[in-house]
Amino acid sequence: MERLQTAGIQPTRQRVHIAQVLLTGNQHLSADQVLEKMKHTGKPVSKATVYNTLGLFAARGILREVIIDPARVFYDTNNTPHHHVYNTVTGELSDIDLRHVLSEQLPELPEGTELEGVDVVIRVRPVR
Repeated sequence: MERLQTAGIQPTRQRVHIAQVLLTGNQHLSADQVLEKMKHTGKPVSKATVYNTLGLFAARGILREVIIDPARVFYDTNNTPHHHVYNTVTGELSDIDLRHVLSEQLPELPEGTELEGVDVVIRVRPVR
């Protein structure tokens, strides 16, 4: 509850339950995976509530949205700066340290803008 309040989020019963499922460690979950986990807790919530809560948590900095493609979004509970490896066959998303991806040679930014962040997703598949 304290973490939600610190982020300026009203800690409703459903938001607290979702936070308890999500914030148990570093993990990458889709909205459907969160919904499924909620069913197993005995405290199910509606799909709309899960989507709205995840959007709110991401907007307030509790989670990071990792957009693999328009139909595949993960919610990452690790808020430290890092990048990702995505297995296109298994659907697994994992963290990689910033040191392993060089981003020092970014192009010149458009006038009147500043860098907000760099998100790298490396896509892999098993060797055939």
